[in-house]
Amino acid sequence: MTRFRFAFTEHRGTLLALAIFLVMFTLYVANHPAGFTANVVQTAANKGVLLALVAMAQTFVVLTAGIDLSVGAVFILANCLASYIVAGSPVMVTVGVFGVLLSGMICGAINGVIVIFGRLQPIVATIASGAVFFGIALWLRPFPGSTSDFGSDLADALTGKVFGVIPASLMLLVGIVLVIWVPFRRSVLGRAVYAVGSSETAAYMSGMPIKRAKFAAYVLSGLMAAIGGLFLTFFTYSGEASAANGNTYTLYSIAAVVLGGVSLFGGRGSAVGAILGALAFRAIGDLMFVFDIDPLWQPLFQGIILMIAVSLGAARLFRIRNRLELFS
Repeated sequence: MTRFRFAFTEHRGTLLALAIFLVMFTLYVANHPAGFTANVVQTAANKGVLLALVAMAQTFVVLTAGIDLSVGAVFILANCLASYIVAGSPVMVTVGVFGVLLSGMICGAINGVIVIFGRLQPIVATIASGAVFFGIALWLRPFPGSTSDFGSDLADALTGKVFGVIPASLMLLVGIVLVIWVPFRRSVLGRAVYAVGSSETAAYMSGMPIKRAKFAAYVLSGLMAAIGGLFLTFFTYSGEASAANGNTYTLYSIAAVVLGGVSLFGGRGSAVGAILGALAFRAIGDLMFVFDIDPLWQPLFQGIILMIAVSLGAARLFRIRNRLELFS
């Protein structure tokens, strides 16, 4: 019973996000004019995976008790860069994909260096770096578009359906979790990230590799944001330096992280919870569309949901006397 209670407490946020997603998605497909069809699921999956990837990027930094306000800018930069270099022959498309991912890791490394060695607050450092990243994106794509030989075959494969039923984007997301998140979570650096978020002083006194852990978190954050931007390019066939999209995905990633049970105070939660939070948050938006709520009112409802989620995430702090009780 004690082991079950511990496991339930550890994954309570993830289970809550899963429950919210199932309820919202069920209401969505039940009220959708087309009903529960492969095309409806595919469209919802593609939109949900976009936010889920950015939410994963945010999760790595939030676990260290920071907030990365540049994930949206890296997301847009990767989108604009991919519209140029993910083109040509299959070999060139592959090289372009790796180039986009490398650019995201470089952006994350820059953030990590500024935060670790510049000793700036993450929220301040990433606001500044995000402005620079967006400026580069705007320089690359002052107008929306893409190259004439864009790798549409790869784009169709990753945004279509496998066996005509399963959304390829969901399979891609599962693969990313298995290849990136699971090994990281079980690694020394992964455990160090949680320790830093719980108490950086205690982690330091325990001999944890604090600087390497934080640097890895920011690099992986940049990588995940770049994967999201790459997928956006596959979804739209073009790149666009849109400040509105960047800001929206940054704010929504924070909402998804909180809905997924990741503590904004660090050291608690998982990328899986953030993914489910992203899918739940996106399902809420789709539900507003199905019920034909005025678009002018939709940001209000989403803002209320975000406020409630953040309040619930912080409410437990007012009921504890010792921070260690958060992990009991």
